[in-house]
Amino acid sequence: MSKRVAILATHGFEESELKSPKEYIEQQGWTAEIVSLESGSIKSWAGKDWGPEYKVDKTLSEVTSGDYHALVLPGGVINPDKLRVNEDAIAFVKSFFDEKKPVAAICHGPWTLINAGVVDGREVTSYPSVKQDLINAGANWVDKEVVVDNGLVTSRTPDDLPAFNKKLVEEIKEGKHELQHS
Repeated sequence: MSKRVAILATHGFEESELKSPKEYIEQQGWTAEIVSLESGSIKSWAGKDWGPEYKVDKTLSEVTSGDYHALVLPGGVINPDKLRVNEDAIAFVKSFFDEKKPVAAICHGPWTLINAGVVDGREVTSYPSVKQDLINAGANWVDKEVVVDNGLVTSRTPDDLPAFNKKLVEEIKEGKHELQHS
């Protein structure tokens, strides 16, 4: 069965953390769409400077979580910092949890999860600088390359992308997770 996955990102996303999961999802024969705050294209962050632009497939105003089987939140510092203060982005993220669908966040991506109010009591990982924010939001932070908690997949850095991608696809194949919650 074909699956559709939303990758929610805006300017300043870590390029590898969008590109790698997108390619891996597409290798499964599934569709991965870049959803953003605005139409056109969004600029990546690659290493220590701005990287290439990526075409936005849909804006948040054009989609709902019901259009997708899962959600991916790439990191970068600028990207999740912009998303976590956007009410539409937060509502979009929260709706995946309400619908018990898989959600995957890497690096600084969990910042958006904090603002969506979905990490309390969850086991997660992230980039080290996000650790205390997650703990303060009630999460159980662990230092592992990938953590899965009832459909929520988290990883630390681009080095963890192979494990992150594998678990993301595994969770999507499993479908809805009855214990997934907001």
